[in-house]
Amino acid sequence: MEHLISKIESSLHKGFIDQNKHVSAQFKPKLLTNKAHENVLSTLLQELKTCKTFTFSVAFITEGGLATLKTMLYDLDKKGINGRILTSTFLSFNQPKMFKELLKLENVEVRLTSVKGFHSKGYIFEHENYYSLIVGSSNLTDSALKTNFEWNVFLTSLEEGEVIHHFKNQFEDAWHVGTLLTDEWIAAYAQNYIAAPFIKTNSSNIIEMRTEYLTNTLAESLTIKPNKMQNEALQQIKALRANGAKKGLIISATGTGKTYLSAFDVRNYQPKKMLFIVHREQILKKAMSDYRKILGGNKEDYGILSGNFKEVKARYLFATIQTISSERYLQQFESNEFDYILIDEVHRAGAKSYQTIFDYFEPEFLLGMTATPERTDNFNIYELFDYNIAYEIRLQAALEEDMLCPFHYFGVTEYEKDGVIIDEVTELQKLVSHERVQHIIKKINYYGFSGDKVRGLIFCSSKEEARQLSATLNEQGLKTCALTGEHSQNEREEAIKKLNFGELEYILTVDIFNEGIDIPFLNQIVMLRQTQSSIIFIQQLGRGLRKHDSKDYVTIIDFIGNYKNNYLIPIALSGDRSMNKDNVRRRTVNTDYIQGVSTISFEEIAKKRIFDAIDNTNLSTLKILKETYNELKNRLGKIPLMLDFMHQESLDPEVIVNYSDNYYSFLFKMKEELPSLTEYEFKVLSMISREFLNGKRIHEVLLIDALLKKEYITKPDFIELLKQFGTYFDAATLHSVENIFSLSFHIANDQKKYGIKPIIELKNNVYQFNEEIQDSLKDSYYKAFFEDIVDCAKIKNQQYDISKPLTLLKKYSRRDACRLLNWAKDDSSTIYGYRVKHNTVPIFVTYHKKDEVDSSVNYGDEFIAPDLFRWFTRSKLTLDSKEVKAILSAKETNTAIHLFTKKDDGEGFDFYYLGEISVVESSPKEESMVDKDGKEIPVVTMNMVLEQPVQYDIYHYLVEE
Repeated sequence: MEHLISKIESSLHKGFIDQNKHVSAQFKPKLLTNKAHENVLSTLLQELKTCKTFTFSVAFITEGGLATLKTMLYDLDKKGINGRILTSTFLSFNQPKMFKELLKLENVEVRLTSVKGFHSKGYIFEHENYYSLIVGSSNLTDSALKTNFEWNVFLTSLEEGEVIHHFKNQFEDAWHVGTLLTDEWIAAYAQNYIAAPFIKTNSSNIIEMRTEYLTNTLAESLTIKPNKMQNEALQQIKALRANGAKKGLIISATGTGKTYLSAFDVRNYQPKKMLFIVHREQILKKAMSDYRKILGGNKEDYGILSGNFKEVKARYLFATIQTISSERYLQQFESNEFDYILIDEVHRAGAKSYQTIFDYFEPEFLLGMTATPERTDNFNIYELFDYNIAYEIRLQAALEEDMLCPFHYFGVTEYEKDGVIIDEVTELQKLVSHERVQHIIKKINYYGFSGDKVRGLIFCSSKEEARQLSATLNEQGLKTCALTGEHSQNEREEAIKKLNFGELEYILTVDIFNEGIDIPFLNQIVMLRQTQSSIIFIQQLGRGLRKHDSKDYVTIIDFIGNYKNNYLIPIALSGDRSMNKDNVRRRTVNTDYIQGVSTISFEEIAKKRIFDAIDNTNLSTLKILKETYNELKNRLGKIPLMLDFMHQESLDPEVIVNYSDNYYSFLFKMKEELPSLTEYEFKVLSMISREFLNGKRIHEVLLIDALLKKEYITKPDFIELLKQFGTYFDAATLHSVENIFSLSFHIANDQKKYGIKPIIELKNNVYQFNEEIQDSLKDSYYKAFFEDIVDCAKIKNQQYDISKPLTLLKKYSRRDACRLLNWAKDDSSTIYGYRVKHNTVPIFVTYHKKDEVDSSVNYGDEFIAPDLFRWFTRSKLTLDSKEVKAILSAKETNTAIHLFTKKDDGEGFDFYYLGEISVVESSPKEESMVDKDGKEIPVVTMNMVLEQPVQYDIYHYLVEE
């Protein structure tokens, strides 16, 4: 308790007296705003996750605001943690449907205040020994919590603090005279509810003035103009043509207006005759309608070639690929009849029907459009368009530009019975059992939808599941139908109409709606199948991302079973194609990469299943690596460098090197024809790749870079180079760098693997590559591999703090620690849990040990708080042991103690660096452990204080089972 009081006092000193005072970040007062990768919501979730109970007093609440908290509130309910919300009917902002959503929160009691002009925005959290408080401008709306310009103050107080008493007393006074929220109250409110005229009820924005409404109304009657993305794309297409290009490829996320974009370009181009090709008749009429809005002209200018329509004379012809590629119709046109051809969903162009079109027609300009150019059949879409990517905007960027409907994604736990959860081989009868159906209904009801009625699409694992599940849901009172590939186009269109008009609530399907279908009014997507690929995942999620007046956001409910492919979910949502496991874990732990008001949240059990899948999968199989390599090679039209993978945000070069030692070896495995290297050249390339590509220390990289540019560099000039770069340096670090290149740092096996002799020599205060390497680097092909490594390492180094050897929350191996802490030798094999050496003590803790670990080494290391760690020394040590004394006297001897932690062995050899730690005085004590023979053996325990508390998302990831 004294430790807590001291931290809060110091934090208040920093917040209100001296901003330069160094204190723990956990309790310091701070201003909460909404910035990129930092918003009010993240702090709100952090406090909810660690509280004993919570109290909200907020005037305005939206369904979207509740959606951001629903997963957290569900998990808190499972832990028995309850809360209270006090809200109002002020200005008629809060809608009746939102109050119904509040009633779904079983662990939250809600009351309506009668206080006139109630306009408060405060959030109070009771923790074990203290309170935290967020108060300011943010109501409980998704915009206020993520995107609006907001000012909120975060404060921490002990229970006896005067400020927290004032807030609590004010709340209790209003709470006790408030009205309990009930179904009856909502019914009465709904009957008399009239939305205020200046509130746009179908918006997550809090209040939009009447003037904006009038402006928007007038704008609808004006000529349609390109949006920001479309203007940029049009300029790039124009530039392509100005440079003589006859083909261009548009890569644009579903719902970002590709059809309008193409129509704008046709309007600019003014073709004598145009052909627009799609793969489904269902899209034709909508595309033609959109074109008429942009191009204008007579009805006779537009025609369809498909089914019963054969309007081949039209200036603007819209055709299905099936019809126009047939010999019967193709021969009706001259090869140059169309001076402008557009192909929608052009990732299908590898099919014979499309190839027929490409081989026959000779337009002046050909434009292809797709959301997913990636192919698994190795067909090169990019080559088809002469590698001319006219414009590209992916999901993340489209959300940031507010081009798509926001979404709230919920990763929820699949049905489980007797410890058995749904997986890839679950029998059909269990998939459609009464218990699972009830589980599904409960989840989709809890997570809800935006709008007046649900219009949902459910993706199932098989046609039979879709059919039987639809029948069972109908028995439970829902209105659903199943659609599969066996249903006709007319049947599909009829079902979509029924969904729109409320005659259906859900369409259940397998994959026929993955793409090429426009249902903008969808407000709920339910995924009842394992994720087979990130491409299909985004296609299915994308079905709901078109904006529509009937919804503010789309709800995505993903039922996560015991699937091997669960690791694909964070890959798909983040767009991270690095195949780096640590990146994938971080994308699951922290989802702040999603822009705008959209959110991603996982129920705790579902999140654990994703982590299990990440641990148990191999992301660097030859198949995965080859597909990713070929994809980039196809895109560029040449053998890529590792740097190209980084620029294209694709495969992580470290994954490549971990798989193949060096990029030359990797290219060989990709079946590329390569000039030969000598055995020594290969070994040196491996050494440079494995040791320095990761960019964890820039010093060696800068030295290699300097020697690639000129034959030698003096030691003083190298020091000056380090100064100019802005990184730290001292004699010990320079000596460490020299040990790395002389190979004296490395163990015997590594020395043999790297070629025995020094890579870089220091003679007469001058650094040089050894003579053999100098000769090899005269070959520009070999030198290019070095330059590629240096370029990648420089980019990777940007994520590290170059002012110090180790960066908080980055991952390091025991060997990394030896090198970066300037140890003379690689002693990683003897560190085990920790080692006292060279005035440093790196401590490595695997937080969750395997069940089979021997009791004598199964230490009870644990976090007491985010900045307080209980640590065990090795067994058989006492307070009088030499190494224990060295640790306890660390401050006096200027010895730095560093803490590295990983969740479990599934994370591999790397640990999160959690910073320097110091021993809490009076905490060290001798205890005893029981070995495998039942004999008691001594051990020393002590509490360690971290300089900075562990970031909350990483903290909870580490400590939770």
